[in-house]
Amino acid sequence: MQPTAVALAVLVASLSTSLPMEAAAQQRMSAGPPAVMLAQPYRAGAFQPAVHWVSEKYDGVRGWWDGERLLTRHGHPIRVPAWFTAGWPKRAMDGELWAGRGRFTAAASAVAAEVPDDAAWREMRFMVFDLPDEPSDFDHRRAAILPLVRHVGTPWIEAVVHGRAADEGELLKLMRRVVSVNGEGLVLHRGDALYVRDRSDALLKLKPQDDAEARVVGHLPGEGKYAGQVGALLVELPDGRRFRLGSGLKDADRRQPPPIGATVTYRYRGFHESGLPRFATFLRVRPD
Repeated sequence: MQPTAVALAVLVASLSTSLPMEAAAQQRMSAGPPAVMLAQPYRAGAFQPAVHWVSEKYDGVRGWWDGERLLTRHGHPIRVPAWFTAGWPKRAMDGELWAGRGRFTAAASAVAAEVPDDAAWREMRFMVFDLPDEPSDFDHRRAAILPLVRHVGTPWIEAVVHGRAADEGELLKLMRRVVSVNGEGLVLHRGDALYVRDRSDALLKLKPQDDAEARVVGHLPGEGKYAGQVGALLVELPDGRRFRLGSGLKDADRRQPPPIGATVTYRYRGFHESGLPRFATFLRVRPD
């Protein structure tokens, strides 16, 4: 069997289970949020079989272990039971706090709780996908994750499984398989890339629909059956452009909408000529 086929087989095998069982001092003590590497949406033809590692995209809450504390990507401390992070290394780890496929709400609730719930955290996993302070390319960083996680020796911290695909057709087939078992999609990471503390083309996300985030800046009144409720959210993109986001709002969202200043995630399919997203649909409020 060819090496790419072996690696892909390992990745596919990982889909059959629903839930897999020293950073620098100045980085650990910095007051601001961690500078994380963010993925760009995948575009057709971008896949390079010899370069890209492929892994499942876990639908959870981004977590950053700074060597001492577990933080959200925006720098908010996550209150966890002491046993959850006992024995973790004194170095930065980037990963996803995950409660299983289709259980984003459970993960978000555990992360948002003021008092950590032991039972909820027993359902959680920290899926480690990168080592930000490792001064080498992803090929080397990826190889360093597994022994680090094995040294901790607890089932709630795991190394993300990476594999290869022979071509774009095989990649799309794998994406459909992940989605068919209630997964979110795939992540593609260039093996020759350093950790970039910004959005980067070296990290791509492949899903049936793209998603993005925007900040709520207004509540627009509803009409007809939504009279007296919120008809749509007025949201603002990072570049300052604004648009209405009404599709996807449930009745409960219209009665108690996300507050002004909250960040929401929406799905979309392509862009208008203006550059604004087409068919934007509200998905959820980001937990942090």
